Amino acid sequence: MPKTFWEWIPFLWKSYWPLLLKGAWTSLYLSFLGTSIGFIVGLLVAIVRTIPDPPKTKKVRYWVLKVVKAFLVAYIEVFRGTPLMVQAMVIYYGLMKFASLRLPLIVASMVIVGSNTGAYMAEIMRSGIISVDKGQTEAAVSLGMTHWQTMSSVILPQAIRNVLPSVGNEFVVNVKDTSVLNVIAVSELYFVGKSASGTYLKYFEVYTIVAVMYLIMTSTLSRILKHIEKKMDGPSEYEVLKEEEDENDG
Repeated sequence: MPKTFWEWIPFLWKSYWPLLLKGAWTSLYLSFLGTSIGFIVGLLVAIVRTIPDPPKTKKVRYWVLKVVKAFLVAYIEVFRGTPLMVQAMVIYYGLMKFASLRLPLIVASMVIVGSNTGAYMAEIMRSGIISVDKGQTEAAVSLGMTHWQTMSSVILPQAIRNVLPSVGNEFVVNVKDTSVLNVIAVSELYFVGKSASGTYLKYFEVYTIVAVMYLIMTSTLSRILKHIEKKMDGPSEYEVLKEEEDENDG
């Protein structure tokens, strides 16, 4: 059996690398799906929250929109104001208790991460929408465009580009936050490390490997996202080509 720290690290890696890689893949998979779901949820919530209030003379529309906006604000406050670990326990075991619904762990994980991310994305997207010059909204309205047409054709393309770094950051954060899903026995990277460390009681050595794997994943994703952002920005310098007035001297 290994005796020193530097002997245990390769021994543990050799023994558990298939499980650790599978756990890392599960973490990435859940992070990607959860972030994608959260982005869609946040986008829809932000659009609804930016709908102008109708005149009070239209009482039904006015109060329906007020109630919907209040519900969305409550959703954002609850999910931003409570830990993801607690949300996982409440959603997963709450559905079992009150709805007799036992979701598959992967589905439950997507719901949990997506709901949590959606609350943060809603505020990110709302700030992106607000950051677009109001004159563009006024111009679209003057052309007879509805709120949805204005959003889809004018505001959102610019807002999404403005918040892209924040969206990418949420994805990277979710890679780490999926570790809390071990409380509902999801076999992500942290859960696999927890199981492996209990076999030989080598917690420090196993979690050193797990920490390095998380660092590699988050660092790689950050660099990929920065590369994508740079590509979307386009070249920093543009060459303007002028037509020759007298080509070949006439």
